[in-house]
Amino acid sequence: MVAKIKTGDQVKVIRGKDRGKEGKVLRILPNDRLIVEGVQIVKKHVKATQQGQESGIVPTEAPIHRSNVMVIDPETKKPTRIGVNIKEEARDGKVKTVRTRFAKKSGKELS
Repeated sequence: MVAKIKTGDQVKVIRGKDRGKEGKVLRILPNDRLIVEGVQIVKKHVKATQQGQESGIVPTEAPIHRSNVMVIDPETKKPTRIGVNIKEEARDGKVKTVRTRFAKKSGKELS
């Protein structure tokens, strides 16, 4: 199964307090959550460590549910749904199925 949202995708928040913000997906977490750069900023209290990190209140990104974001179409720069193309390719004498993601608004293939 191919994932509809991957690390490195440019996404736009469509629900919640950060609605309208855009950012790059930094990490994919279990339970359909992801961390997006510059979105869902929370303040975390941290202790000093022996490695030299100081104590204090540090702003950091918190997870957001994947249903609250949409991938940005690289051609139109607007939020779009993601589709999956399934192709049969012959490699080394074997037939393999290859799944690729594409933006439904423009039809352009995503990396």
